[in-house]
Amino acid sequence: MQAYEGYLDNGQFIPIGKPVTFPSKRRVILTVFDEPVEDKSVHAEAWHEFLSAIKNIKDEPVPEFERIKLREIEI
Repeated sequence: MQAYEGYLDNGQFIPIGKPVTFPSKRRVILTVFDEPVEDKSVHAEAWHEFLSAIKNIKDEPVPEFERIKLREIEI
């Protein structure tokens, strides 16, 4: 027995993750939950815009400052 997670869209099962194929003439149990599925395409689009903006940043690297040695003294 195997379980597949997904959601229904216009009567079609959309799996979450990689696509799946179902064998023919198998007994199935379909459970429909009362909770709606969050539209993740909005988040994916926002992440794509964010990562594209980061790639387009043309900042100069921060210069390395001269290193100095500090020592503690008692006052």
